Amino acid sequence: MVDEKDFPANSKSIQKVQMLIVGRLMTIFILLVASWLWNSPSWKLTLDNLPQEFFIVFIFSVALTIIYFFALRFSSLYSWQIRIQFIVDALLITSLVWRTGDITSPYITLYIVVISVASLFLSGRGTLFIAGLCVLLFSGLSISTISSVISSYSRTPELSKAIQIIGFHNVAFLVVGLLAARLAERYASGEKLRETTKTLANLRVLHERIVESIRSGLITIDLDGKIYTFNKTAEEITGYKAKDMRGKSIYSLMGDIGLQIGKALNSENSAELQPRYEVGFTTPDGFVVQLGYGISPLFAENGDKTGLIVTFQDLTEIRSMEESVRRKDRLAAVGRVAAGLAHEIRNPLGAMRGAIQVLESQTKKDSAQANLMDIILRESDRLNKIITNFLTYARPRMSNFSEVDVREAINDTITLLEHSPDVNDTHKLKADVPDNPVIVSADISQLKQIFWNLSRNSLQAMTDGGELKVSLKTLENNRIRIVFSDTGCGMSPEQVEQLFEPFSKSTTGGTGLGLSIVYQIIRDHNGTINVSSVENKGTKITIELPSDYAKKSTSNEYVDQTFTDTSSRLESFLNVKSEENRISS
Repeated sequence: MVDEKDFPANSKSIQKVQMLIVGRLMTIFILLVASWLWNSPSWKLTLDNLPQEFFIVFIFSVALTIIYFFALRFSSLYSWQIRIQFIVDALLITSLVWRTGDITSPYITLYIVVISVASLFLSGRGTLFIAGLCVLLFSGLSISTISSVISSYSRTPELSKAIQIIGFHNVAFLVVGLLAARLAERYASGEKLRETTKTLANLRVLHERIVESIRSGLITIDLDGKIYTFNKTAEEITGYKAKDMRGKSIYSLMGDIGLQIGKALNSENSAELQPRYEVGFTTPDGFVVQLGYGISPLFAENGDKTGLIVTFQDLTEIRSMEESVRRKDRLAAVGRVAAGLAHEIRNPLGAMRGAIQVLESQTKKDSAQANLMDIILRESDRLNKIITNFLTYARPRMSNFSEVDVREAINDTITLLEHSPDVNDTHKLKADVPDNPVIVSADISQLKQIFWNLSRNSLQAMTDGGELKVSLKTLENNRIRIVFSDTGCGMSPEQVEQLFEPFSKSTTGGTGLGLSIVYQIIRDHNGTINVSSVENKGTKITIELPSDYAKKSTSNEYVDQTFTDTSSRLESFLNVKSEENRISS
């Protein structure tokens, strides 16, 4: 069971009752001392000068204070306790007035004090009730003493003068009561307003916390498309700050989504299921992320549409995972046909090469037939290289992980490139690596293969010259980042999307298998690769690798199992074909 005293409202009521009890006792004590001093000549306090009537009231007040505190301890009817205490106060004042001269008593003013104080603790009606009670008690006391129903402690004035005294005091009580009631109402309204303001402030804080805690981007806009709410997750996803986006148009952020907004505005009610959309979004850093978003109308209390709510999520990682699954499926299919492909192509290819070599040995050199045979041999070698790359993609060799310094692999690659025929005077190579070693667990030969393929692709994309920059830095969570950036011809979004597909359209004229092999090596090292490219401006490829990854990720076990039989068959087949070519030669 919940104890009502645990609530802040009850605690506040208890404090009010305690303040009333203690304040009353202190006021009576001060009045007692003041009366004692007033009745003492030369300001000397003696028991003979102690006002007996006031002293009796003080004793009663002490006893009532004890009773009030006990009632406060064992009862939770705080409002009734306050009402009863004011009623008892009015009775005590009436007794004091009676004992000190009834209608001529100097303590009649205490009625006004009680009415005024009541306005601080009671409502307007309660204050008027105390004022009316004071009028009744004073009038009843005065009439009783004038008519000799009870004895009077003073000389009764003339009837006309007594009526004037009673009338003026009662008018004063009522006027003070009305003003005090008005004050009580205003005080209650002020308290209610403060409570309402506090509640609204708490609700606003709660609303802001809820909006900021939502793990989806949330934007609210008016009917003109102006942004006025932009939560923290929206900042994280888009890369823009809320203070910079408030007041701007939603179209400047998410492009032309007028059709989607129109559909949301045409919906009849908030319960209607809104469709979901996807859009490619470019962050301020130039990265393209895939956003999935929905638009819902924002309704006012009267049901009118006052704006729209746009919620969105970053689907880039999900789409990347889906693409990774599709690549694995295609890779599995490639593995299943790899052995058959090798048999179907390399068998006749080896026979053709052997036959051409026999015919070449019987043909005069520098003849047209010899030149044609030489072309056939070169093209057969090129076809054999394509098949070799394809088989490397379908079944890369087992990685040999060891502790390597990535800086050395980058520097070796740059050194080889400087002596490569692909580099001329218009090319500028730059390596930005830390001064301290960057140690990772990886296959050094495969790392160099990654760096070489990416670097040659960048150089081939800069036919008119440009700068190739390779940077390396360490990240948190034991990861490193390697960035290859060039100022070449760049790629279209469609080319970027198909960049790691085997046999995809290549900007450099290759077979499209090189980057597929790069992707698979990075995946086997449990790393990630992202490409950002703008046509005619250049390409930036970002690779992130773990520094303590010492074995293949478990995600490759499915593909590895698929290719186990294929690998052994290919290796035996290649050995046989090698022997056949040697015998034919």
